[in-house]
Amino acid sequence: MRKGLLTIAAVGLLTTGSMTACGGDSGDDQASSAKTPKIGVILPDSKSSARWESADRRYLEEAFKAAGVQYDIQNAQNDKTAFQTIADQMITSGVTALMIVNLDSGTGKAVLDKAKSQGVATIDYDRLTLGGSAQYYVSFDNETVGKLQGEGLAKCLTDQGAKNPVVAYLNGSPTDNNATLFKNGYDSVLKPKFDAKEYTKGPEDAVPAWDNTQAATIFEQQLTKANGKIDGVLAANDGLGNAAISVLKKNKLNGKVPVTGQDATPEGLQNILAGDQCMTVYKAVREEAKAASDLAIALAKGEKKDTGQTVKDPEGGRDVPSVLLTPKAIYKENVKDVIADGYVTKEEVCSGTYAKLCADAGIS
Repeated sequence: MRKGLLTIAAVGLLTTGSMTACGGDSGDDQASSAKTPKIGVILPDSKSSARWESADRRYLEEAFKAAGVQYDIQNAQNDKTAFQTIADQMITSGVTALMIVNLDSGTGKAVLDKAKSQGVATIDYDRLTLGGSAQYYVSFDNETVGKLQGEGLAKCLTDQGAKNPVVAYLNGSPTDNNATLFKNGYDSVLKPKFDAKEYTKGPEDAVPAWDNTQAATIFEQQLTKANGKIDGVLAANDGLGNAAISVLKKNKLNGKVPVTGQDATPEGLQNILAGDQCMTVYKAVREEAKAASDLAIALAKGEKKDTGQTVKDPEGGRDVPSVLLTPKAIYKENVKDVIADGYVTKEEVCSGTYAKLCADAGIS
C-alpha cells in the first residue's frame, strides 16, 4: 500500500511515554484512566473548506473505530455559541479527551480551560488556540504552506512573463492564527520582491470566516480599485481562489491572472487542470488525522505521549508539545499525486469536461 506523501517532521514522534494523562496530578490521572475512554471532536464549519467533512471527519472516524473507542464528532458550522454548547454537552457526556478546531482563540480558550477544569485532556487540531491550555497541537508547518504559495505565485508569474506584476492578497480569516502563519510564509517570498520593485503590491484584504461569498465581493472591489490591473492573486485557500476566479471569469481574465490556493480540493484541482488556478498546497489530512487520533486515543485512555517537538504560543508563552507535518505544492503536472494518495478520487476530479484535461495531465 502506498504511504502518504507527507512525513512527520520530527523523528520518533508519538512514542508512548508514562501511562499517565498530561496536565494533571497523579490523582487526576488515575481518575481519568478509570473512566471509559471517549473522544469528542469539534470541527469548525463545512463552508470554508470541503476538507472538514469530506476528509477530517472520515479519517478520524476510521481511526477511532479501528481503536474501538467511543467518539462523538460534531461540526459547529462557524457558530461560536454552538461551539461552546457542543463542548459543554461533550464534557457532560463524559468525554475523556477533547479535540477542537477553534473558530477563534477566545472561544477556543474558554472551551479548553473548562475541559481542563473538568479533568478532560485536550488537543488543538489544525489551529493553535493562542493563550489556550491544550496539551497538544497537531497541524502542518503553516508558514511553509504560505511560503509554497508565495513561491508558486512567483513561478507562475515568471512562466507568464509578467513584468512588474500587481499582486493582490485574499488573506484568510483574521481570527484564525493559521491565516497569520500563512501570510508570514508568503510575505517572506513576496515582500522582498515588492521592496525591490520587481512586483507591485496591490489591494490586500482578509476574508472574515474564510467566507467564499464575501471573498468574491471583496475581490470584485479589489479589481475595481485596481482599475482591472491585477496580475496575480495570492488567495489563501482554494475556496478563496475559486471566488477570485469566478470574478476573473466575468471579466474574461481567467487563465491570464495566476491564482493560488490551498487544501487540494476537487474544485481547486479542476481549476488547476483548466488553467484558471496556478497551484494549490496539498496537506495530507490522513496523516494529520492519524497523528491527532493517536494522541487522542492515548489521552482518552489516560496515557501520555512524547511528540519530540514544540511550538511556542506567542500569547501564552507556552511551548506546546506538537506534531507538525510537511505540506506539498501541487501544479498541473502533479495533480495526479493527490489522487494517487487517495485524498480525492479520480471520479471527483475528472468528471464531464475535465475527463480530457485529466487524461492530458497523465491521470489514468
